Parts: sequence; structure tokens; C-alpha cells
Amino acid sequence: MPPTHITTQNAPSNPLYAQAVTAAGLVFVSGTAPIDPATGRIESDTIQGQTAQCLRNIQSILEAAGTSLANAVSVTIVLADEDDFPGMNEEWRRWFPVNPPARQGAKLPARIPGLKISIALIAQAGP
Repeated sequence: MPPTHITTQNAPSNPLYAQAVTAAGLVFVSGTAPIDPATGRIESDTIQGQTAQCLRNIQSILEAAGTSLANAVSVTIVLADEDDFPGMNEEWRRWFPVNPPARQGAKLPARIPGLKISIALIAQAGP
């Protein structure tokens, strides 16, 4: 089965890349910023608020692909400031209180005003 591009208006999009692509029984969600899709603006000025918005956006993308955060297997979190790591983890625990996916982190290579975090995720497709 060829790769399928996933698109939803319930998450921010960028014409340069897909919100997500399904292939080989997995959903590959692109790095997702904490942008409110209704306003096009970065949501919140706290790392907790931005983490939650990234995960809400990813949740919407996964729903459009027919899956959910419960099927997440691997996550890459990219932070602008490593000092935000504890606050990101505080919000993370609310979304993944048990059986969290594998995770890795990195530092944003460029400064984008107001952007504290971006999250990419891989999930199993389907129920």
C-alpha cells in the first residue's frame, strides 16, 4: 500500500510538508508547533501550555488518520531552551500517565519568536 498523506484543518499546516504520512502500518506526524489552528498564533507563553497545544494538534492529526495518542510508539521533542525540560515533563505526564511512548529530545536549531517546543510523533495506524 503506498504512503497516504493525512490532512486536517484541526491542526496547523505548512505547504512545505505533510501534517502526517501513513506507511507500513504507522503514522508519521511531522514536527508540530503549538499553534492554535483557529487563530494561526502560538498558543500560550508557558512551556506547559505550548506542550499541551502541540499534543492537541497531534491528537487531531492522529484522529484524522484513524488512530490516537494511545497508539503512540515514538516521540521526538525539540525544545528552544533546555531549562524548559521540567515544565514540559510536567505537562507530558498529564497526557501519558502510564505506558508512555519511547522518547528522545533535541534542541531547536533556530530561534522562532515565542516558540518553545515542537513535537514529532510516530503511532501505529488504526485501532
